Amino acid sequence: MNWTYLRHVPWLDTRAQFVAQTPAHGTLLDLGASDGETLGHIAELRPDLQLYAADKLGTPERYPTGCQFQQADFERESLPWPDDAMDAITCMHLVEHLHDPAPLLGEIVRLLKPGGRVYFETPHPKTLALPSLRGRFTLNFYDDPTHTRLVTTDELAQWARSAGLHAEAAGISRNWLFAAAHPFFTFLPESRQKFTARVHWLGWSAYLIGRKTS
Repeated sequence: MNWTYLRHVPWLDTRAQFVAQTPAHGTLLDLGASDGETLGHIAELRPDLQLYAADKLGTPERYPTGCQFQQADFERESLPWPDDAMDAITCMHLVEHLHDPAPLLGEIVRLLKPGGRVYFETPHPKTLALPSLRGRFTLNFYDDPTHTRLVTTDELAQWARSAGLHAEAAGISRNWLFAAAHPFFTFLPESRQKFTARVHWLGWSAYLIGRKTS
């Protein structure tokens, strides 16, 4: 979905609503940027932002023009940007891959400006009980063999507070347009579009927003 269409209705998508609240011409860092799909959506929604990205591997050739990329191991390496550099940070489906999140949390707090916000997203506990679609899509939590353990939003909030962040919001991440489309796919063959509608209908992901208070 092109996020250009969400500019006037960002509340239809949990991620888009967070990004939309970033200050005009601000700075946003995407941690765990992977193939750049989310970065592309962020650029569609907010072309005024200066974008940064970091990933253990990453595909920077696919990132939006002007995006600054740093390859990094989040459990062992610090990031190159200065203190208080970022208005917003997105950290989507990363923490469940880490054995030790403390270095990442420390870097997030260091990099955020006072009043800056971070958006975490991770599989919801309900994913532990969903049927496995291994080989096709990741529906059950353990369909992805690189997942280390499930992280709840309560645990994320504890980590955030320990690192010096105020946990200001948490819940289920959804795109309501995809969720509303789910019934229409019921009798259609399996496809990526049908799977996307299903996970938004189910509420597959949980989110937490933290703010740096000083």
